[in-house]
Amino acid sequence: MSNDVTNGAPLARYAAAKRVGDFVFLSGVIAVDPARRLIVRGFEDIPNDIADSLGRTGEFSSDIKQGPILAQSWYVLDAIRQIIEREGGQMSDVFKLVQYFRNLDHFPAYSSVRRRFFPGEPPVSTVVEVSAMLPTDDVLIEVEATAYLPLGGTKES
Repeated sequence: MSNDVTNGAPLARYAAAKRVGDFVFLSGVIAVDPARRLIVRGFEDIPNDIADSLGRTGEFSSDIKQGPILAQSWYVLDAIRQIIEREGGQMSDVFKLVQYFRNLDHFPAYSSVRRRFFPGEPPVSTVVEVSAMLPTDDVLIEVEATAYLPLGGTKES
């Protein structure tokens, strides 16, 4: 795996992803790009077309409230997608998510973004509220993922 965050590079000394047999385990992914020294804090930190599709209104009072969790949710799930695709899979191969929130009130906004990445049957999920996340209090969500990607390329239904 490459060492930039869009490729899942960790912020500390641990593996961002690891294959064990037919399974790929992803460490918790947060909305941080160490290559650009950027923490995604809102709509301005993600592509404009994505920000607009997520509901950016252009009204400061609205966008400052929903922008951070929507932008971080998209960034994290897109980073997971990129890692899974690099391993030869697709998001439908992800069968388990563990989602950590600084505030569980953010879950509905995250859930609306998650439906874009899992339009069919969603993965089994665990949702947990935590008091803090690294590297700063600006990080609102962290997501771990597990995917089934057989080495031989055949999947049982």
